[in-house]
Amino acid sequence: MRVARIAVIVVALIAGLFAMVLARSLGNKQQEAKVEPAKPTEQIEVTEVLTAAQNVTLGTSFTADLFSWSKWPKANIGPGYIVRDDRPEADSELVGAVARGSFLQGEPVNEGKLAIGGKGMMSSVLPKGYRASATPISAATSAGGFILPKDRVDVILTEQKNNRVTSETILNNVRVLAIDQTTEEKDGVKVVVGETATLELLPQQVEILSAAQAGGSISLVLRSLEDADDDGDVADVNSGTVIMVRSGMMSKRTVKQ
Repeated sequence: MRVARIAVIVVALIAGLFAMVLARSLGNKQQEAKVEPAKPTEQIEVTEVLTAAQNVTLGTSFTADLFSWSKWPKANIGPGYIVRDDRPEADSELVGAVARGSFLQGEPVNEGKLAIGGKGMMSSVLPKGYRASATPISAATSAGGFILPKDRVDVILTEQKNNRVTSETILNNVRVLAIDQTTEEKDGVKVVVGETATLELLPQQVEILSAAQAGGSISLVLRSLEDADDDGDVADVNSGTVIMVRSGMMSKRTVKQ
């Protein structure tokens, strides 16, 4: 019996010693892991850029409270951004500038989307080389009143010739600048059917529209957002030519009548 008890005690001692050594080894490893120096975090260089302090709509004249300086990563500074280090007085210098597009709150103010104040609002939002031309509309000739500023439309001429009524598209994919005096519908404002639509046209297109207004009835056809960016052809109903519009460049092609 004694031999058996001694053997049990010896085994227990050995097991306890082994457990103590193992625990001490694990503790040392954890301690080494804790004292391991932390890796330095990568520092992102930032600067301050001029941003919109709140949502700004097309045609808005900027006041001082619509500007704010916001921190921005230097690596993400885009062309046209206004940096405080370069132009510290820009938030006061640009007071009165007209927004040629919409800005969301916190969006950097791109100088390319601004027009110097003091000029007419409509002339400020017109791209270079374009003209604003108005045409009478009604619910029946403007997609039931669902055409809004910034939409893209086709212009159709309907006229009566020799007891026949004919319709043809004379302008493709033109931008609506305004409906009556409204340049941009705001949230919560109900759609009101206007009596006049102002279109963004090239000079040759203005001539086509003016001639068409004298010869018949004008209708606007709303284009889908899916093809609103497509270029189009413009038919000159008086001269028998098609004005090809491709990426802002125009060329004429004679067609048989």
